[in-house]
Amino acid sequence: MIQVDIDPRITAVCPEMCVGLVRANVVNSATCDELWAELESAAQEVAAHYELLAINTRPAIAATRRLYKALGKDPGRYRVASEQLCRRIVKGLSLYRLTTLIDITNLVSMTSGYPISGLDADRIVGDRITMGVGQSGEAYEGIGRGPLNIEGMPVYRDSQGGIATPTSDEERTKFTPDTHTVQICINAFGPEMPIEQAVNWTVSLLEKYAQATNVETRILKAGEAANI
Repeated sequence: MIQVDIDPRITAVCPEMCVGLVRANVVNSATCDELWAELESAAQEVAAHYELLAINTRPAIAATRRLYKALGKDPGRYRVASEQLCRRIVKGLSLYRLTTLIDITNLVSMTSGYPISGLDADRIVGDRITMGVGQSGEAYEGIGRGPLNIEGMPVYRDSQGGIATPTSDEERTKFTPDTHTVQICINAFGPEMPIEQAVNWTVSLLEKYAQATNVETRILKAGEAANI
């Protein structure tokens, strides 16, 4: 069971935020054709509804960008992951077909607008994670990015250090073919898709494509802590 806390410095500038939490035992695999078709269909919807310069006005993305600015981070230089994904789609670039767990989180993220932290729960150190603010010189290896300057970013930390930001998750706790337990945090810094809908949809996708069992969910609101 992991306790999840949010630093008051974040809730002070983002008092309506909430986080949808999902934990489950899963089986990861190569993305099947049915899931890939769902992802491609969602990508077509994004491409049909947004122009490139309008992506950062999506409510969920705009709210995350405002949080970055409030914490002193440039959201144009360090783009939110959901914004990165939608920009790629609108530019007409091909999506990467990865693994079931990664593509489920990408599907929910592009549709909801929320940056999602998808973590291998078995690689989290300790029984608590906290969303705080990145500090100068803090070590962090973004997935596929190398060292990432997370100063001024919202960052989840376990007892060993940073494990996720809205820009990129950390190499240490990323999904792999050997991931058997997921800890998913759907970061709603401002409302777009109802958070309950995003959580329930994530669970249904995990059950359908990743054989999810022992599913636990919780919606964490600003100022609260949660056990999951």
